[in-house]
Amino acid sequence: MSSLSYAAPATVDEAIGLLAGASGLAKVLSGGTDLLVQLRSGRTRPALIVDTKKIPGIIGTREVDGGFVIGAATSGAMIGEHAALAAVYPGVVEATNLIGSTQVQGRAALAGNLCNASPAADSVPPMIAAGATAVIAGPKGRRTVPVEQVVTGPGRTSLARDEFIVEFHLPKRAPRSADAYLRFIPRTEMDIAVVGAGVNVTLDAAGVCTAARVSLGAVAPTALLVADCAAALVGSKLDEHALAKLDLAARDACKPIDDKRGTIDFRIKVAGVLARRAAAIAFERAAARS
Repeated sequence: MSSLSYAAPATVDEAIGLLAGASGLAKVLSGGTDLLVQLRSGRTRPALIVDTKKIPGIIGTREVDGGFVIGAATSGAMIGEHAALAAVYPGVVEATNLIGSTQVQGRAALAGNLCNASPAADSVPPMIAAGATAVIAGPKGRRTVPVEQVVTGPGRTSLARDEFIVEFHLPKRAPRSADAYLRFIPRTEMDIAVVGAGVNVTLDAAGVCTAARVSLGAVAPTALLVADCAAALVGSKLDEHALAKLDLAARDACKPIDDKRGTIDFRIKVAGVLARRAAAIAFERAAARS
């Protein structure tokens, strides 16, 4: 730890230069709730920490072209207090507010929750379901990728060593669209998801689903975007037949592990149950939106 260096760049270009020029492992600090724990435990030993929070625009949420742009280092507490975002994307906001305690909420950031690359990260399935994209800055400029393409495995991402996320984009909502996120945890709060399910739907005037995205967390090495789950919902009013197809598709998509928090069979069963329940909430919310 004695060789650890710290830098707080004031611009995106300065941050990129620091990451590119690091003599060893460099870590980006967005919120720090995962990174600081890893440093204390010795799980990671970077040569450099690049604190991005002083970069203009990297903290905060704003409405752009009918959608939302969320700075990568925006805390869960700030996201939870954004009334317009919560009204349009309640599932994303609710999931973000599940990350840790009130104290952790003041620090934990979306980019850190994503790039920590835990299969059980709560904010990731609803962002995937919502069709969120991440804007990644690097020496060659900026590139925009779907959130589901950022994490490649437990603890691994598709970002190069000299790249970092600067913001997330949530698209403009179609009428009668809404999302929901549910998770199962062993305790009543402040625990890691055994299974998570994010559902995003659009309905027509008759209440029939015309578009859907479904994502599952903690049931595979990365959060999953499950096309068969979406197909089960499209064309339905969420009748029992559609729910049964959704349940089966969710179960079939799972590739979980056994651990102290849940068995493979338990996770597979719960994935189907949570997908059904989250879909019901999303349909109800979408029907209430003009």
